[in-house]
Amino acid sequence: MNGVLRDFDKTSRIRVMLEQLINMFPEWARPFVMPMLTIVIVLQVNLGVCSYLILLERKLSAWMQDRIGPNRVGPWGLLQPVADMLKLLLKEDVIPGHVNKFLYVLAPGISVFTTMLAFAVVPFGPVPENLSATDGQFPYIIAPGIDLGLVFIFAVTSLAVYGIILGGWASNNKYSALGAMRASAQVVSYEIPLGMSVVGLAMLTGSMSIEKILLQQAHGSVFAWNIWFQPLACVIFFAAAMAEAQRLPFDLSECEQELVGGWHTEYSAMKWGLFFLGEYTHVITISFLTSILFFGGWQFPLIAEVSSNYTGSTLVKVLVLLSKSFVFIVVIQMLRWTIPRFRFDQLMGLAWKVLIPLATLNVVCVMIVKQFHMNVWWLLPMSAGLFLGAGLIGTQSSRPFARKNSEPAAAPHGNHAHAH
Repeated sequence: MNGVLRDFDKTSRIRVMLEQLINMFPEWARPFVMPMLTIVIVLQVNLGVCSYLILLERKLSAWMQDRIGPNRVGPWGLLQPVADMLKLLLKEDVIPGHVNKFLYVLAPGISVFTTMLAFAVVPFGPVPENLSATDGQFPYIIAPGIDLGLVFIFAVTSLAVYGIILGGWASNNKYSALGAMRASAQVVSYEIPLGMSVVGLAMLTGSMSIEKILLQQAHGSVFAWNIWFQPLACVIFFAAAMAEAQRLPFDLSECEQELVGGWHTEYSAMKWGLFFLGEYTHVITISFLTSILFFGGWQFPLIAEVSSNYTGSTLVKVLVLLSKSFVFIVVIQMLRWTIPRFRFDQLMGLAWKVLIPLATLNVVCVMIVKQFHMNVWWLLPMSAGLFLGAGLIGTQSSRPFARKNSEPAAAPHGNHAHAH
């Protein structure tokens, strides 16, 4: 019976095929085969997924605004991304004469490269234990075993703003320069709460490795997910990551009401498309990280546990993680058409007056729980208390301004005769 099941185990068949593929190469090249294969698969899938995420966002916006959306190219408009890609490829690649050509061309490449490099340490499935580059196991991650995975992601994604700054400056355009300045101030501000939001997770887990944080949740039940112990950190992380990705309502660097197109005003054709490929890749990375850090990654009760070893269990785990990430992608896209764009002073105030203090207090709460060996479930009411306290302070501080605006103008002094 075991032999029959082994014959039908597709995972084993794939592993044998991968081993045969590795053995076709010289011995010195074999450790590089699986990483290169993983990179090629991730890049190809990412390009296709980003294309259809644009279609999904257009369909969602049409549904929320009571419109039809794209439906002319292919059945139900499913070939619209193909048409858009052909348009970008065939469109005239204009380089204005007043720009710094080298930096102008370099900027889109920096944006795409940094966002794709950040995904290298994000697992998109169950990473095998005792992984070897030559044993035929598919790694489900490009760079496994990075103990400072979170630090690597924050360091690399923060470099993406250089593409925006260089693009805005090299365009030699005042609107592009203003957009680049806004982007630099925004990223510097929101990097602080973004990094501090995961300090509590690192203290609870004892590691900055994304794989170890995922496994700690997977070895427990659904109540071992970090969202129960760090709900406030999840909100801060999600908001700050959206701001760093320049997603609405945080896209002050490209708001069309003020800056025409912002930092990409002078861009067109494929260079313009590369900027948005980087943006959607960033959205995918945010969604995967939120699912892994706070919602158990590929773990789901009954169907995707650490002990699950039935035929196809690995595929189920991958689908679970993809489903969780897809939910957050949809949330990010729906927020674009739900919340109006902030003013720039509101954007900076949210970072420095709200998110950074809350992230600091959240870290203090985790330190107290760890220092006094308290039950980690105390972190749930602590997070709720911090959230409610911030809300009360925010509403109280806005009342004097509202009262001042609602008071009628004072009557002029002195005795004046009025005609009736």
